[in-house]
Amino acid sequence: MAGMTPALSTANVVLRLLRVLNGLSGVAILALLVATLVATPWTFAALGIADDSDIARLIVPLRWIAALGVLAVVLSDVVLRRLLAIVRTVGGGEPFAADNALRLESIAWALLALQLLSIVIASIGKAVSTPEFPLHLDAGFSINGWLAVLMTFILARVFADGARMREELDGTV
Repeated sequence: MAGMTPALSTANVVLRLLRVLNGLSGVAILALLVATLVATPWTFAALGIADDSDIARLIVPLRWIAALGVLAVVLSDVVLRRLLAIVRTVGGGEPFAADNALRLESIAWALLALQLLSIVIASIGKAVSTPEFPLHLDAGFSINGWLAVLMTFILARVFADGARMREELDGTV
């Protein structure tokens, strides 16, 4: 793209790489989830979990966490694809396109869903964690995550207004 600055080119590469890594993590989570569903004894043996272990009681909640993790991967891909599209339009000289406002709004909704998923995952972890088998998850309430949600909804509105103003200006020339 002719209008791609070094920052936009870097963002393009990083976002593409993040999509690949996100997809690989989704495949890994899904594979582990499926393995625990169709080959539970083999999976437990591969993970070093004894048949009489109390860890076995955690398998259902961990399956739920994994399923929610797959959903988080899908939502993250929504964010990454929309960001890539925005980078392309900005690089093409059209930052205040109406489509970018819609993309930012869908990013905001996906970020909101990710924040809610994080709280649900943390709640499941807290419910099943015991002193004998503590479950430490990097999940739960995040002030930065909620600020990102609010900021993205606001930016979506700014871009919508910018696109509208640009269309009005184009109509007067």
